[in-house]
Amino acid sequence: MSYLDHFIFGLYPYIALSVFLLGSLIRFDRDQYTWKSDSSQLLRGGQLRWGSNLFHVGVLFLLGGHSVGMLTPHFMYEHFMSAGDKQLLAMVSGGVFGVMGFIGVSMLLHRRWFDVRIRVNSKTSDIVLLVLLWVQFALGLATIPLSAQHLDGGMMIKLAEWAQRIVTFRGGAVELLSEASWIFKAHMFLGMSIFFIFPFTRLVHVWSGFGTLAYLVRPYQLVRSRRMGMTPRVPPSRR
Repeated sequence: MSYLDHFIFGLYPYIALSVFLLGSLIRFDRDQYTWKSDSSQLLRGGQLRWGSNLFHVGVLFLLGGHSVGMLTPHFMYEHFMSAGDKQLLAMVSGGVFGVMGFIGVSMLLHRRWFDVRIRVNSKTSDIVLLVLLWVQFALGLATIPLSAQHLDGGMMIKLAEWAQRIVTFRGGAVELLSEASWIFKAHMFLGMSIFFIFPFTRLVHVWSGFGTLAYLVRPYQLVRSRRMGMTPRVPPSRR
């Protein structure tokens, strides 16, 4: 393994995750007025509805699938699912939702690039982000034919072990990728790079999506009537 491999797959993951977490926290603390998705729906709807829905459904499933699949140790599922079966499941489900996300991001990129009204109101980061996501989806779909060449799940186990060693700060992670194809490596590198640029783009609104779960546990609001002559109803516990 070269020094470049050790930097990209041994050190760069920690750099990307550090910037991802600390950068998001600093932006939320210092620039809350920029913490938004910057929707262009008011400029023109058009392809936005289909493109946005396809992209979000695809990317959310793939993000959850990658997280569970890569970070779940093999011994936790080997009693009821073999590595080959897990890989086949990942190929089928990842292919379906990957195609959905790819079509969605292609529609969003075409809309933002070729619609003059939207393009002049777009930031450079918006275009760059969509291009990176488009390439990332394409690389992800390109890994499916490679995975079909070794259905025993051996390479998938090595990739998952690499991720688990990275998050648990164990050594020997880089050596597991010595036989991985350059397509797998490019897909992994670009994925880490998207996490790296996350705090500097509109992607930060993803945190707000997770934050909406707080509505499930927040206390009830006391709503007071504004109509004349109406006395607000006080809950029995406060009388």
